[in-house]
Amino acid sequence: MWSSSFLASSHNFSPPPKLSLLSSSSFSSSSHHKKIQTFLCFSQNHSSTVGICFSKRHLNLSILTLLFNGGFLLDKAKSMAESEDLQRYTDSKDGFTLLVPYSWTKVEKAGANVLFEEPEKRSNNIGVVVSPVRIKSLEDFGTPQFVADKLINAEKRKESTKEAEVVSVGERLGQGQVYEFEYKIDSTRGGIKRVFSAAFVSSKKLYMLNVVHSDSPENPLASSTRVLLEQVLHSFDALPLT
Repeated sequence: MWSSSFLASSHNFSPPPKLSLLSSSSFSSSSHHKKIQTFLCFSQNHSSTVGICFSKRHLNLSILTLLFNGGFLLDKAKSMAESEDLQRYTDSKDGFTLLVPYSWTKVEKAGANVLFEEPEKRSNNIGVVVSPVRIKSLEDFGTPQFVADKLINAEKRKESTKEAEVVSVGERLGQGQVYEFEYKIDSTRGGIKRVFSAAFVSSKKLYMLNVVHSDSPENPLASSTRVLLEQVLHSFDALPLT
């Protein structure tokens, strides 16, 4: 569904601004320091109030410990969730990796570097295509919205396509910039389908992922299946350059 012909020209792209999560200026006043560093424990007898004071260094260490442990637990929970239904596939030759459902089988197909199909319904599939390009990154080609417009217009030009619409457009940072798209297609070949796509450029190669699943009104895409397919989408990335 993707074609490297989309990358026939280049356009400027401005990356989004960086966000700062923590700022020490938020606690610059002495009154704020006093409130943070002192915790009062009240008993039923007001005369027995005890003030417990912590130094700024101890407080910072406590906050860092809490953030570290919280992040560790979240990462562990995410890893456990992935391991239940997904397994990692890595192509060392072509230089990419992604998660795929355990039950889906790998098949051979001309034009695809790798293709996985759901055994019960083979039209539900996950495919990756790698093609040489002249650009060094997707930003050299255009913004995510620009690429999405090119993509959906190419779908609409197909004789089998009855309708096609973009649902969402996004980007994330992997080994490089990764563009992500979600769109719906109503086709004479297989009816209504939900498609999750991702693309990135690495070492002057265009890597394209398509995750295709049926999504008809009679049998809509289940929320649990959607979560699984989104995990596949977000896991697609280049291997680190050595």
